[in-house]
Amino acid sequence: MKSDDGGDALVVAISSRALFDLGESHELFERDGVDAFARYQIAREDELLAPGIAFPLVQKLLHLNRAAPEAPRVEVILLSRNSADTGLRIFNAIEHYGLDIARAAFTRGAPTSPYVHAFGADLFLSANPESVAQALAAGIAAATILPSKAPQRQSDQLRIAFDGDAVLFGDESERISEQSGIDAFHRNESERAQEPLSGGPFRGFLDALHRLQAAFPSESSPIRTALVTARSAPAHKRVILTLRHWGVRIDEALFLGGRPKGPFLEAFGADIFFDDSATNVESARRHVATGHVPRGSAKPGR
Repeated sequence: MKSDDGGDALVVAISSRALFDLGESHELFERDGVDAFARYQIAREDELLAPGIAFPLVQKLLHLNRAAPEAPRVEVILLSRNSADTGLRIFNAIEHYGLDIARAAFTRGAPTSPYVHAFGADLFLSANPESVAQALAAGIAAATILPSKAPQRQSDQLRIAFDGDAVLFGDESERISEQSGIDAFHRNESERAQEPLSGGPFRGFLDALHRLQAAFPSESSPIRTALVTARSAPAHKRVILTLRHWGVRIDEALFLGGRPKGPFLEAFGADIFFDDSATNVESARRHVATGHVPRGSAKPGR
């Protein structure tokens, strides 16, 4: 859901700890509290913050506004548990790196998640799992950005990869696999191949991303998407027909049949990958920036 003046913009809310490397100061915040944290940040106000895990993704998202000014805009909102006073260091870094980020919420230690919905975000990225769970419960696509040594991608094209079940789609089929085994899962998917899957927590974000993609010629789009799923034949058919029914575009679909996803995500060149499985995200984050989508708190997608 958009805020009143959000229009067709793709709105991404991001925590300061996902955008910049705040590991040292966050440890101080957790250990000594908000006042010690404030003193630390003010004393280092003129020291430049290093980019965080999601920094390259944000750069590419904002670059889309220059690639096609007539396309729906991308807006990035900063959410931080700093105070406005101590947040000056963060805005100094935003200015230094030339990031077009104008809107922000500083909460001085209080949760930032209530403002995700108020800003009309399509996606929320945070290093705080609790904030992510709260956003998912409010019906917003959200993921916990995990520490990663993945190299920055050199391509100017924005590449986003998604898991299927429990991310783009609902988790009802995945529950069958977990409770009754892979044979029961394949039987269910074959029998219900013509029945579209329900939307998962990232369906709304995929819709918004598709609207943005549609503003560019398909052969020269600055955005490329991929579905990277553990499904394989015959469970592929229901996925393909569901995406067709939704009328959304996925550029590449990888049906891996349980193979580790990390090497395939590296081959795709993902700037970020979203998955609900702890096993999959551990494989993925060795190769690409990865967001964990926890199950159990998400409302169904739009």
